[in-house]
Amino acid sequence: MNGMLPVLVGVRFSKVGKIYHFDATLVPDVEVGDSVVVETARGLQIGTVAQIFPTPEQIPEGLKRVERKATPQDLLIRQEWQAKEAEVVSVCKARARELGLSGVKIVAAEYSFDGTKLAILFSTEAYERVDLKSLRQDMQKQYAPAQVELRQIGPRDVAKLLGGMGACGLESRCCSQFLCEFSSISIRMAKEQGISLTPSEITGMCGRLRCCLIYEFQQYAEARARLPKRNKRVVTPDGEGKVVDVVPLKGAVIVELPDGVKREYPGDKISLVGEPLPQSTTPVTISEEPEPAELLEEEPEGEWEEALLDEAQESETPRQEPSEQKQREQSRGRRGGRFRRKPKKKPKQ
Repeated sequence: MNGMLPVLVGVRFSKVGKIYHFDATLVPDVEVGDSVVVETARGLQIGTVAQIFPTPEQIPEGLKRVERKATPQDLLIRQEWQAKEAEVVSVCKARARELGLSGVKIVAAEYSFDGTKLAILFSTEAYERVDLKSLRQDMQKQYAPAQVELRQIGPRDVAKLLGGMGACGLESRCCSQFLCEFSSISIRMAKEQGISLTPSEITGMCGRLRCCLIYEFQQYAEARARLPKRNKRVVTPDGEGKVVDVVPLKGAVIVELPDGVKREYPGDKISLVGEPLPQSTTPVTISEEPEPAELLEEEPEGEWEEALLDEAQESETPRQEPSEQKQREQSRGRRGGRFRRKPKKKPKQ
């Protein structure tokens, strides 16, 4: 490897799968779309080059390397092993039924490129750990000399492998089309976007919260950060009123005026009503600049403005050191107050 420039590539093992990084220094002429044989923790595998990074200064330690480009014979060998995977799934399902493993669902099977390792993917709805030792031993005897591994996957991975129509009506699910990784989804994302919290509206075919809840969440969060919250008192061109609803995508709020009329106002036409800030008589206006993307948690109104003003006052006012005599008096007072005991009350006769 002396004199060879380091090459870092991203390899994907399925059409819509996660990209893993490998050291391709031994194969410098690799291109995007090439099939390569790589060394993984589960043996040799064939993957497709999805990314080629600019020449890095050095390759991170611990990365597996690309052995070579896949030949037509290598691809043929992989197809032969893949043809046997469906049989493995059916045999494993039948054996699981014989053992009474009703809560175990056999999803798929994956052979390594050279057939030395066999991974059987399963899922279970039980929260307790299921004992699959006997099932693994039976599969090991059935498919020796390959090393058999039972690997549990989550409901989202099951939905991605099986495919099918999405809960929204799309012919193919997002996870089967373009989602390479699953993001963390919370119920707050649905609340932020004003989506109904009915389970049928926010859950996908996997039974978990829909992955699409995160698609526009950041835009909604940034838009809401520029607008006052509900029940806040604001000053409008038509007088003072209370915010009853927020329209984040339009950058507007709906305000209820004292006469009971509800009107919609843009965010730059209103200002908050409240106690005046220290050394400031101007009302706090709604900023048109979005909050940083990291601040997803809503902060109480007005607290950060007061904190900034307090810091500014402290920095502008020079700190005066107490005189030496005053320090002695304060120290004497603290000592006297600390060790002085209160007189005990006499019991009533």
